[in-house]
Amino acid sequence: MTALAVACLATLVATMSGDLFVPAAHDTEVWFGIEVTGPMAFATAPIHWAIFATGAWAFWTRRPWAPVAGACYLGYVALCHVVWSVTSAHGRGLPIGLLEAAIFVTGAIVLARAGRTLAA
Repeated sequence: MTALAVACLATLVATMSGDLFVPAAHDTEVWFGIEVTGPMAFATAPIHWAIFATGAWAFWTRRPWAPVAGACYLGYVALCHVVWSVTSAHGRGLPIGLLEAAIFVTGAIVLARAGRTLAA
């Protein structure tokens, strides 16, 4: 759980830093696999920050629901990668989207199965 908390915190710091200080990063957010750009991207970036901050807190404090929530989030990310790969001009097509999704789904399965052990 500690390693997952640190991973969430590192992602929060990297995402927040990019969104605040790198123009190319704060100009784009991806929600449900669809790119949001401009002011709407900058306005919705704090939602991502809140997700990772909540994950860091939940894993750090060993909340029993954290592994399940993390697995669900990884499933969401997997779906987003497929949608983004197909719909975005920056995507690389369905085969790569499916490969990326398979990686995230594998992580989700591992996290969901380990959930009982991690929360104990």
